[in-house]
Amino acid sequence: MEEMSNIFQHNIKVLFQHCDPAGIVFYPRYFEMVNQTVEEWHEAGLGYSFAQMHLKRGHGVPTVSIGAEFSAPSRMGDVLTWRLTLQKLGRTSAHLMVEAHCGDELRMTATPVLVSVDMKTGRPVPWPEEMRPRMESFLVAK
Repeated sequence: MEEMSNIFQHNIKVLFQHCDPAGIVFYPRYFEMVNQTVEEWHEAGLGYSFAQMHLKRGHGVPTVSIGAEFSAPSRMGDVLTWRLTLQKLGRTSAHLMVEAHCGDELRMTATPVLVSVDMKTGRPVPWPEEMRPRMESFLVAK
């Protein structure tokens, strides 16, 4: 996993479990990989793992909206480079852009919107003070 300026990046190899009988990624599996990218970003990019957040702090970040565009098929054995940037940071929301590339070819773009919530009440709460500055470092339009 690596960071490049305001981009969080990591790789996921396309496995048999991700594919349909034709050997290409079955589109719902992309959403699992998007979620994996968001979870990896929290742990490696923000220093705030889902385990720490959910189990110790009672804080959650559900996806409340997501859009997607599929540009080209991905096949078993491809290594996808996932890139995440923060497009907009609100008091309780975060608008992300997550792209999957194989080499120079764009394969998929997703635009999830996360909301910071108290898991006991399910109500939106401001981003934790220690997390917000780390999130801002991934903001594309500062």
